Amino acid sequence: MQFPVLNPEQQAQLQVTTRVIAEAIGQAGGRVPFDRFMELALYAPGAGYYVNGSLKFGAGGDFVTAPEISPLFSRCLAEQCAQVLRELGDGDILEFGAGSGVMAADVLLHLQASGRLPQRYLILELSPDLQARQRDTLLQKAPGLLSRVEWLQQLPAPGWRGVVLGNEVLDAMPVHRFRCTAEGWQELYVLTDGGRFREAWDEARSPGLQSALQSLVARVGGFAPGYSSEINLRLPGWLQALADFLDRGAVLLVDYGYSGAEYYHPERSAGTLICHFQHRAHADPLVLPGLQDITANVDFSAVAHAALDAGLELAGYTTQAHFLIGNGIERLLAATDAADAGAHLDQVQGLKQLTLPSEMGERFKVIGLQRGLAGPLQGFAQRDMRAYL
Repeated sequence: MQFPVLNPEQQAQLQVTTRVIAEAIGQAGGRVPFDRFMELALYAPGAGYYVNGSLKFGAGGDFVTAPEISPLFSRCLAEQCAQVLRELGDGDILEFGAGSGVMAADVLLHLQASGRLPQRYLILELSPDLQARQRDTLLQKAPGLLSRVEWLQQLPAPGWRGVVLGNEVLDAMPVHRFRCTAEGWQELYVLTDGGRFREAWDEARSPGLQSALQSLVARVGGFAPGYSSEINLRLPGWLQALADFLDRGAVLLVDYGYSGAEYYHPERSAGTLICHFQHRAHADPLVLPGLQDITANVDFSAVAHAALDAGLELAGYTTQAHFLIGNGIERLLAATDAADAGAHLDQVQGLKQLTLPSEMGERFKVIGLQRGLAGPLQGFAQRDMRAYL
């Protein structure tokens, strides 16, 4: 793929991130498992894509997420939060990786208009640059609500009540890449070769990988030799950490992905890994480290099983379109100012992009987890697909 010419700042960042990863490979004896490479490329302090200060979100970045497409997305999430907060009587909202801060601002503004503001809106964000951008966004869009926002560096203490939000969080978790061969399981490693990074397949030795793959086979069936894909070994620990602090409330995770049977379908024999750079999608994770996003689709069956193992309940699973419809997106569109024809048309176009099957409506899914709630969550009332998990 032909990439745009890098500017001097991008070239400098590429050199920094490449050096950090190469040093880690050298310290590890000459190679690292792919999940370690992905972790460094995305999150190495001062060097990784999500923490190095480069522009990521919106038209000038590498991709556009649902909250930037239309405020209707965040308003629908706010409607679901309001239902949970009403049942709890009070509580907080915790957002993982708040991006540009647009979703936080729009959720808070809608909850204010609904008379259901949370006690606090917590943002778990490790990037100082993104924290600053989020604060600026909130100052511009919702200055009177900034006092309710707190940035965290770690998870809340046990006993927490409220709603956890994660929009496009799971797809950015590092994954192992595996391959089935006639001799057994292999995993992908990354090496340095003449100043560049190179892939190499070898025996699967990462702790827990062999047993996780055996469990995967028991869940979805066997694989033909040559079949390769990804598996997220960090997911169970992440969900257990959520369960450890959540006393009562809900977890809403929005992302692109499939059920386990769809994810590991025989025809999807090369996995789902994809990279984004300046609105170009490609499949080479080893180029442009620190400058490009690296993601993998989400196995929502794995999310459900890990959540149940952690002691959480499954509240529902559905497409983004059905979740937004269940939370009244059409009613919210009707409530926008029709007198402003341009703004109203933008909202109509945003609704289409969020809900049409050919856009984000079916490719993106929503999974809900809960603890200590009595009623069903309204976002899953239109269509609950948990039976497919």
